Amino acid sequence: MLIGSVVVYFMVTIAIGLWAAQRVHNSKDFVLAGRSLPLYMSAATVFATWFGAETVLSVSATFTRDGLAGIPADPFGASFCLLFVALFFARAFYRMDLLTIGDFYRKRYGKSVEVATSIAITTSYLGWTSAQLTALGLVFSVLSGGAISLETGIYLGAAIVLGYTLWGGLWSVALTDLFQSVVILIGLVAVAWLVGDLAGGVGKVLAAAAEAGKFEFFPKTGLKDWLAFLAAWMTLAIGSIPQQDVFQRVTAAKDEKTAIRGCLIGGVVYFSFAFVPMFIAYAALVVDPGYARLFANEDAREIQRILPSLVLERTPLWAQVLFFGALLSAILSTASGALLAPTALFAENVIRPFAREMGDRQFLLLLRVVLVTFTLAALLFAANSRSTMYEMVQNAYKVTLVSCVVPLAAGIYWKRASVAGAVLSVALGLGAWLIAEAVAADATVPPQLVGLAASMFGMVMGALVPRPQHA
Repeated sequence: MLIGSVVVYFMVTIAIGLWAAQRVHNSKDFVLAGRSLPLYMSAATVFATWFGAETVLSVSATFTRDGLAGIPADPFGASFCLLFVALFFARAFYRMDLLTIGDFYRKRYGKSVEVATSIAITTSYLGWTSAQLTALGLVFSVLSGGAISLETGIYLGAAIVLGYTLWGGLWSVALTDLFQSVVILIGLVAVAWLVGDLAGGVGKVLAAAAEAGKFEFFPKTGLKDWLAFLAAWMTLAIGSIPQQDVFQRVTAAKDEKTAIRGCLIGGVVYFSFAFVPMFIAYAALVVDPGYARLFANEDAREIQRILPSLVLERTPLWAQVLFFGALLSAILSTASGALLAPTALFAENVIRPFAREMGDRQFLLLLRVVLVTFTLAALLFAANSRSTMYEMVQNAYKVTLVSCVVPLAAGIYWKRASVAGAVLSVALGLGAWLIAEAVAADATVPPQLVGLAASMFGMVMGALVPRPQHA
């Protein structure tokens, strides 16, 4: 019955995605849904895109092990990112009428910076996309009782997401996000209520977490721990600002006010609701402390089995259907966006600059070819990684933090930002970060902060280079 319900859910999702494909007539429809999303859809796509597998399975499991101190990046950093985008970037993004965030770098700094930053941003999506595909594999493995291996489940999940994203683009993503947001909200609240009762009530769960020190947020030790904490927060709070999926959700809104409000509402709902899976996961430990054995497994991904294992072993069928429906909704909504965003960016800003004579029909075909290619790359990454989804997401955004944030912010707010500054910012940021990761990964100052400082230094130095005077 449970597996049958999951199959029906997949069929409904695919049907919605394929129905949405009828609205795609050109590349702008495919990438930005025709810039016509109303507020409720804009907010839903922001929430559903960010509320992914790592939030439900990995962040919640990390909280049960390390408490709030172990998750400064998500939901805290991720939520602040949406706040920063709404307040400081959404208006500028929307008014420029661009197809991708890579177009901003071209318009402000030229082709070389456009290509370099677009490659960096596209690369960063491998970790995030792989996290969602890994989660799909985990779900299929758990539901099948191990008959489907994690790797096989990853491939199966990728085929499903690719199926409806390939044809409908952002229209498919937006309409399925709306449907999936409703399933997430209803499903997880119902399961939290049930599991809370199994654990003896909300008060007992919160008291147990407080007694175990899980609500302690800030570090209590020296400078190294504080800098590590700050770096983890900044990686998502700032490093995920120059991301194509964020840019798409802002610029797909029907007008400027909707773009700002949709981002704010989606961010607030995301932050508020991210604590529900944490509550369920800790309630699982109260119900059965034996789940803590997963923390000692050599494969870090195993701690992510806490929630699905609890639901399958301790709850009635209706709760299982709601939980896995909500979980699959969270994964699919994020995975589809995570495939589409780098596809649009790479096709528009890495390939198209060298083929400007390409017509819109040919470009639409290119988008779909790149989408398939990127999916295969993400599959390869997911199949060979042993990191948790939370770790995958954190590592992904280090790339953009050290290479793309400074040129973006300076390009909008600093008149002296120059091409030379942008080139130095990208090169020094990436170079310093990679060297720090290779030779001093455990140093007091985390490598991504070293890279960010070098990126800022490069922008300032470039601004000091005299600009050529035209007669």
